[in-house]
Amino acid sequence: MQAQTQTTQHQPSPPAMMSTRRRDHKEEAAAKAAEDSHLFDAGKPPPFRIGDVRAAVPAHCWRKSPWRSLSYVARDVAAVAALALAAVALDSWAVWPLYWAAQGTMFWALFVLGHDCGHGSFSDSGLLNSVVGHLLHSFILVPYHGWRISHRTHHQNHGHIERDESWHPITEKLYRKLETRTKKLRFTPPFPLLAFPLYLWYRTPGKNGSHFLPSSDLFSPKERSDVVVSTTCWCIMLASLLAMACALGPLQVVKVYGVPYLVFVMWLDLVTYLHHHGQHDLPWYRGEEWSYLRGGLTTVDRDYGWINNIHHDIGTHVIHHLFPQIPHYHLVEAVSLLYSFYRCSLLLSTELTCLSRLSCEMKTKNRPRQRGQCWAGTTGSQRSQGRCHFTSLACSSGASEWITSSATMGMSSTTKLTTP
Repeated sequence: MQAQTQTTQHQPSPPAMMSTRRRDHKEEAAAKAAEDSHLFDAGKPPPFRIGDVRAAVPAHCWRKSPWRSLSYVARDVAAVAALALAAVALDSWAVWPLYWAAQGTMFWALFVLGHDCGHGSFSDSGLLNSVVGHLLHSFILVPYHGWRISHRTHHQNHGHIERDESWHPITEKLYRKLETRTKKLRFTPPFPLLAFPLYLWYRTPGKNGSHFLPSSDLFSPKERSDVVVSTTCWCIMLASLLAMACALGPLQVVKVYGVPYLVFVMWLDLVTYLHHHGQHDLPWYRGEEWSYLRGGLTTVDRDYGWINNIHHDIGTHVIHHLFPQIPHYHLVEAVSLLYSFYRCSLLLSTELTCLSRLSCEMKTKNRPRQRGQCWAGTTGSQRSQGRCHFTSLACSSGASEWITSSATMGMSSTTKLTTP
């Protein structure tokens, strides 16, 4: 009887429990509001390092399966062949527009797979990447090595106003020097949607060289032999198209190949534009302000709905820019982790009042102020069954508890830890 009485005394009363729940709810709502209201400040360095983000991506997301990659190639090639055969068999002007839209989209899907070969995310075999990349890109008239090298330059310097390869702003002085024709093609819709072939030949205003010439400023001396191989493959494909035009007639080649090629070019230019331009102006950096991480974070993710699966989740662009070695079939999982990591880091940076790089003032209600070590990022990470858990320790303003923000696979929650 006495033990039962003691147990009853330790249990909180219903009003106390309701008060605790209300307090927990208010703290959780305050943490969520702080997270949602914190806007990305491009003028400040990110509150984490590239190594922190890399550590947050589970190990299996980095693994490349050549058989899985080849299965996507087989799927897309089969779709291209089936569409062409069906369109030729039906040969109806009611069908051709539908064929052009579908086939142009599949050409774009082939380009994305060749793009993965160029990044080395297709497989760990350089030979396999080169063979598949040449076959896919040459088929759609893209010089594989020439474009691969310039695209690598773009990734390594994205967001740098002077060193980025494409879609970078130009100065007013350079703009005024441009020919009227160049201004129209570059800045007047819909011409920019057809700019990719011109870019391959002439690059962008203010930059010299061509993706087809080994002597171009784009390439180092050791890369010139690769460019010769790619340009030769491109010429073989062009010669094949001319031979088919002579055998089948130019109109047939235009209907089966030419118009889908233009649709593919529009896909490429549109998607590239959307990934590097946002609803608000995106920052560009120069000098010491630029870093690989800051440049990569200024790209934009896009959701293309049911087309995401067709063009291999190319809309997950931020994580791809940071880590282009991740295979496309792991990007969706990796980008969800990136969002969780980013939200946790922003929550941490809003909750901590930093006095210096290595010290911060932790504010609590029931204890005097004290100083402790802090850094802009998470206090730890734990991988478990392919899922990454992040824990950011922050001080709850005006509360007697510490709030731990945990994010798992795109989901965030708050957990109350009572102070000692």
